[in-house]
Amino acid sequence: MAFQIPALDLLIHELTRLPGIGEKTAQRLAFFILREGPEYSQRLQDALSSVKTGVRNCPRCFSYTDQELCRICESPHRDPAILCIVEEPSDVIRMEAMGTFQGFYHVLQGTISPLDGRGPDDLRVQELLERLQGETPVKEVVLALDANLEGDTTALYLSKLLSSFALQVTRLAHGVPFGSDIDYIDQRTLTRAYENRVKM
Repeated sequence: MAFQIPALDLLIHELTRLPGIGEKTAQRLAFFILREGPEYSQRLQDALSSVKTGVRNCPRCFSYTDQELCRICESPHRDPAILCIVEEPSDVIRMEAMGTFQGFYHVLQGTISPLDGRGPDDLRVQELLERLQGETPVKEVVLALDANLEGDTTALYLSKLLSSFALQVTRLAHGVPFGSDIDYIDQRTLTRAYENRVKM
């Protein structure tokens, strides 16, 4: 429902463009912003301006940074022999939250999706190849891509592309989530779990 207040309707419309935000949530957010007053609106505006001007892609891994290189690429404590390929910068945060991966990252900035008109040339694939041909030898590439059609297509494309390199290509295992009941697992996940079964 439009309020026929152009500024408010415009704010609600722009909020609905955010991922996972529907009309009702956008209205609640807009009302919250109005309730908080001009000081909050100014802080929000400043934060948006700051992130727009101060955050950019790291020229090496294509994650986000506010420096010349991101903190991970600058770290002397990471293992240069392992490179983890992810779809988006947000995936780096999820991988880092594990606290176990100590290699470096390469962000594709998307996946191959013919239906959306997105092919390999639209991703950071060329930069990946240039990286692998660099001075520091990479021994393993870990494909940490989503377990969906686009992720599978991208993983298959990359594994074939990287087969000419002297390195091991692995992919994160997919299957039954920890603590879940098998009665509630969808068929695709269950099939993937069976295919990726491990010896006890």
